[in-house]
Amino acid sequence: MRRPWTYIAVACILPSLSLAIKSSEVGVVDWHTSNIGTTLTGNPSLLPTLHRIEEDGSTKSLVLTGTASNVLAALHPENGTLAWRYLYEEGDRILAFRKHSNFVASVSGTGGAVLRLFDASTGSLLFERPLHQSEAGRLTEPDIVGLSLAFDADASSIYALTNGHTVRRVDTKTGEVQWGWSAPDQTSLTLYSIVLPSPSAIYVVGLSKSFASYTLHVTALSPSDGTVLSSKGIPSSITEGPQSILYVKRVVDGKDVARIAWLEGGKLQSVSLSPELKEHPVPVKGAAYQQLIDTGLGENGLFVAIKDDGAGRVIKLNEDGTGLKVIWEYADSVKAAHYTSSTYSGGLDKDGNPYISRVFWSHVFKKASAHVFAPHLAEGKGLVTGFTFPFETSQHGIIGHVAVDAVTLEEFRVLARLVISTTTGALQLWQQDQLQWTREEGLSDIRAAEFVELPERKIVASGMSEETESFLERLKRQAAEGRGFPQYIAHFVSRFVTGSYDSVSGPIEPLSNANDTNALARDAFGFRKIILAATGKGKVYGLDSATGEIVWSRVLGLGWAAEVGGQIFPVKIFTTKTVSDGDSPQVVLITQRKANNGLVDTVLFHIDAQTGEDATYTSQPNELLQGIDVIAGPLVDAFLYQDTSTKYVILFDEFLQTHVYPDTPEHMQSFVKHIPSLHFTLRTGQPGSTRLTGHRLSSVEEFTGRHVAHASWTASLPAGEDVQKIIRPNRGPIASFGKVLGNRTTLYKYLNPNLLAVTTSSLTDAVPSCGIYVIDSAKGTTVYHAVLPAASGSCDIKAALTENWLVYHYYDDDAGVDQAKGYRLVSVEFYEGSQVNEKTGSSDLSSYSYETTSLSIYEQTYVFPRAITAITTTSTKYGISSKDIIVAGENGIVQSFARRFVDPRRPKRKPTAEEQEEWLVQYDPLIPDDPKRVLSHTYKIPRTREIITSPALLESTSLVFAYGLDLFATRLAPSGTFDVLSEDFNKLQLVLTVLGLAAAIIITRPMVQRKKLKEKWYS
Repeated sequence: MRRPWTYIAVACILPSLSLAIKSSEVGVVDWHTSNIGTTLTGNPSLLPTLHRIEEDGSTKSLVLTGTASNVLAALHPENGTLAWRYLYEEGDRILAFRKHSNFVASVSGTGGAVLRLFDASTGSLLFERPLHQSEAGRLTEPDIVGLSLAFDADASSIYALTNGHTVRRVDTKTGEVQWGWSAPDQTSLTLYSIVLPSPSAIYVVGLSKSFASYTLHVTALSPSDGTVLSSKGIPSSITEGPQSILYVKRVVDGKDVARIAWLEGGKLQSVSLSPELKEHPVPVKGAAYQQLIDTGLGENGLFVAIKDDGAGRVIKLNEDGTGLKVIWEYADSVKAAHYTSSTYSGGLDKDGNPYISRVFWSHVFKKASAHVFAPHLAEGKGLVTGFTFPFETSQHGIIGHVAVDAVTLEEFRVLARLVISTTTGALQLWQQDQLQWTREEGLSDIRAAEFVELPERKIVASGMSEETESFLERLKRQAAEGRGFPQYIAHFVSRFVTGSYDSVSGPIEPLSNANDTNALARDAFGFRKIILAATGKGKVYGLDSATGEIVWSRVLGLGWAAEVGGQIFPVKIFTTKTVSDGDSPQVVLITQRKANNGLVDTVLFHIDAQTGEDATYTSQPNELLQGIDVIAGPLVDAFLYQDTSTKYVILFDEFLQTHVYPDTPEHMQSFVKHIPSLHFTLRTGQPGSTRLTGHRLSSVEEFTGRHVAHASWTASLPAGEDVQKIIRPNRGPIASFGKVLGNRTTLYKYLNPNLLAVTTSSLTDAVPSCGIYVIDSAKGTTVYHAVLPAASGSCDIKAALTENWLVYHYYDDDAGVDQAKGYRLVSVEFYEGSQVNEKTGSSDLSSYSYETTSLSIYEQTYVFPRAITAITTTSTKYGISSKDIIVAGENGIVQSFARRFVDPRRPKRKPTAEEQEEWLVQYDPLIPDDPKRVLSHTYKIPRTREIITSPALLESTSLVFAYGLDLFATRLAPSGTFDVLSEDFNKLQLVLTVLGLAAAIIITRPMVQRKKLKEKWYS
């Protein structure tokens, strides 16, 4: 066993500098996963679509999609890799995109404030054209209403309808606005939602609000200058809003013919569009319909109508363009209990022929089925080909959307590709019944994550603990292990002679089978752990921290809410059992279940971290992971209690009643025993005026049979100050309880275990401000407080607290004399007493002792080079290594900063000899921005929301995991790898030297003995 004091002796010799990141280590000690975000199935203008483009005389395909992460992206359909992505700013949300030829256009911002045009192949931004100020944007619900994009036939111009009343024609080469038109009365009840260009007129279609319904309204504009050719209300009575109207068009005798279709009282109506707008609506006789579905084939004259009984019909603009006709009805598409509702979508082949797919899930066969209709086959009569594919609902949830393209191999043989979006955030491509690839985009929405240590390989291999196996089983196990002893000896000799040992900068051996959870075991240095990641899409993943591979994943079951629908939102993850407890590692995931009927309750999932199986054994491995309903209502907060012998979770409901899990007699006895020493800090009050309140538990159960928390103190915050976030300290071993100064005196660390940091905002004051507090959560005493400027009327403070050290980051736009606006990093250290050598024993003091307020504070402010999105500190096994700061910058890098550069005791003059002994350097307000300390190296890690760290088995090394849109993991040695030999150590030379010395001893020993014998003869 390695002893901590050995490390202390070595670490004190080495400077507190982490090793520079070497280019040879990129992709070896770290990994990066680029994500695009989950698809928005509720916005038809951003759904995934397959698009063919011309490139170097050939065609290639891309999967284009907009996502919930405010990203427009293109994927290679061959393997699912990222072709390109464009990240929109937070206040500039993408609302719609449109593809045509080699172009992709998008509108973003309120009401469609900004138009952008991209090269579809490379993602290069060709131009960015502001159309109006974001503040002048029209707010609609949903926000896609009043927006439309359309290209000319030759893609020379793009027409943008924004704000529901303005149309602009923009040149695709220059980005210049050629003309613009706005409705004369922009405050009227007419809201336009479709722009449809043709050589003779640009048609703008919308709805006018009447007393009980909507009326169709069409305006025809001149393509050359945008003047109004005609404007007319079409006699109609539409009740469903803009989503119930669509267009179809086709070429008849060399001219574009277009019609608008809508539902009116269950009847399908259509009207022809002409510059004079003299046509009258024409009904389609036959069945009654409940819904019209735009499959994206309006340019090809096709759409799908759903009958009242649920059957799907393909409707086509007839050959002369004078009306609509039914050309196909999908067999067995009537609504039934043995299969789900159908999803319809359209696509084109490389020759431009249209296809319409119907996809549904069969409850009987437990498979998904696809029926692909090709209207141009069978001599123009249409042909449907079908197939089933093994879509796993227990692994990926429910199919939310399908995009399709196809190719006709023979007259009656169609090969289809389906891009499927699921409710868990997965994106899949199926070629007929073969899965080609899966992207787990749900990982772009991680809500809670935790490192979990793995057991040793020998324990994993045995399959049982040594305490429970019998004598015969032990003999069998030892005999099986003994068979590999000769190979082990040979391998050991080879390693000893060649020096080919495991390296801290080398790769971790990949799992032979990523799906074999029984093969999971930690490596020699403890670099391999399981990262538990729970997402907002109702799925939890087990990731290999060494490679980023998904080891296992489970979909979280809705329980009773499955009948009405709902969502699961993770809140916290707690590790309740570790390998040191002699069992498989286990975690408890706390979630909120929000059912579609409005009910909210708290569900707990108890998971085996190594296998992903239900630790309560109520869910089967290949089924949904079912949880435990612990609270019939919302959760206020949850905490993990742990001591030397037990761990359990304490949860508070909306009435501040306590719920303990697991509620075994042993845990309940421990809980009741420790009630007098338990205290909790909760956020109370309404949003916008939340307060910080301390609570203690009643020693006697209430009539409900539960202990209730009662307020014991309330933080004395000024009126109007709102609590934004509670930052709890990073817990870990403390190797040193003081800092020895150069003059041999000691500053003892203020290690009050009840400290927590709190960020606040006071935005309603005459002068808006932000605040940060460090509070003793046992009695509400304020240990530290700082008032910070509210940059641009908002508060964005990032902070981390560990041991006696607080570090926080903010933007200062209130520059004083001889100061500049910019980002600031403040480092604060707390020490016991009012002077050196004053020891109060803060870690062991009673919560009510007056000496808890006896402390000294050292504080210093530095200029930080950039904005950040997350901050944390490193953590190591014994807490001996120096603690580095790790930040995620808004520029997409993850970087570490040595603590010695943000030491608040750095002198503002030349350091004395004593200060130099402490490795203190002269104060410089600007923190060195060392590119060698960029952990992400050449990777771009945008929009990182959180960084977590975990100790490896080596004291020198800390594991780092950053998550947000992308995932990134690496390892960092803040004080250098002092506990392993360096990479350039000549192990072979050492072996040869030892062997040489041994040989010399063997040779010289007889010579010495003979010499001694001769001396005795002659003495």
